[in-house]
Amino acid sequence: MPVKNRFAELQDEITAWRRDLHANPEILFETHRTSALVADKLKAFGCDEIVTGIGRTGVVGVIKGKSDTSGKVIGLRADMDALPIHEQTGLDYASKTDGAMHACGHDGHTAMLLGAAKYLAETRNFDGTVVVIFQPAEEGGGGGKEMCDDGMMDRFGVQEVYGMHNWPGRPVGSFAIRPGAFFAAADQFDVILKGKGGHAAKPQETVDTTVLAAQTVMALQTIASRNADPVDQVVVSVTSFETSSKAHNVIPASVHLRGTVRTMSPEMRDLAEKRLTEICEGTAATYGGTAEVQYHRGYPVMVNHDDQTEFAAEIAKKVSGGCDTAPLVMGGEDFAYMLEERPGAYILVGNGDTAMVHHPEYNFNDEAIPAGCSWWAELVETRMPAA
Repeated sequence: MPVKNRFAELQDEITAWRRDLHANPEILFETHRTSALVADKLKAFGCDEIVTGIGRTGVVGVIKGKSDTSGKVIGLRADMDALPIHEQTGLDYASKTDGAMHACGHDGHTAMLLGAAKYLAETRNFDGTVVVIFQPAEEGGGGGKEMCDDGMMDRFGVQEVYGMHNWPGRPVGSFAIRPGAFFAAADQFDVILKGKGGHAAKPQETVDTTVLAAQTVMALQTIASRNADPVDQVVVSVTSFETSSKAHNVIPASVHLRGTVRTMSPEMRDLAEKRLTEICEGTAATYGGTAEVQYHRGYPVMVNHDDQTEFAAEIAKKVSGGCDTAPLVMGGEDFAYMLEERPGAYILVGNGDTAMVHHPEYNFNDEAIPAGCSWWAELVETRMPAA
């Protein structure tokens, strides 16, 4: 089955919504304009219930089918927030907000789910209830957790939940998915290494934190190469090395290291945290210094449920003729919190040959809209067929 004709008809309208969102990006929980636009659209579509302020600025819409003999309730989620990036696309609908940009395609995700909501509210050709979820703060703010913590799943009776993300490098409108662990747990660390500063010409009178820190950076790479099972995934990246002195002739008294750890299992996550702390403290002690380690756990591993993943793939095959096995992704995704509360699945839809996400020249490909909308709608109508 190809994309639904109704979405081909709606493509220009949905594209206009998407480009308006692109021109007016909002970061983290500050999605006030976006959330209001979403709520207004859902009201215009005739949704049965619209609730704002869930997870601070999240929006939920309820669409009831022609009947409800099944008692099924399916949640469909899109993220709304942008990134703190200065856009460099040169588009005529480029960001009007300096330092903010839809560099991950959440404008496209929101627009596609709005398009599906419009269609589902028009046709109601299903037996059950659809809950459309528009989430703020996916980009590091944990908006998915906030919405769950607000009791969203129980409040609306969600039984299954599904998400979608565009993917540059895949053919436009094609799909890919995998069961089990899919996106990585994303943690952060801050390490303050302290020694004894002094004159660069007299290193023997100091505890040189730059040498200490350099050794620590290299030693941390052994977590992946010597502590982890080679078949397990772990990435430890030190991304910032900041000394307490900027002078050429001063050995600094302290160095601040920052970085991220990405893992694909709870066991590897625990091991990485343990070894990172031990390595930092042990290396510092070897050179006569000390280490203060702060390890911040972020998004958990995002795990697709087997049955829902198989179903999501079948729907993708109906829409686009196929569905590939997606690779493991070491990036984080806070849809993980929703999948911890309810069974469901997360799928990738091709964005074509575009810049990668989180790049200042990235842009969501509007040609993916019909396929994405069709996947949402076909998923509902197949999972909850009209009585």
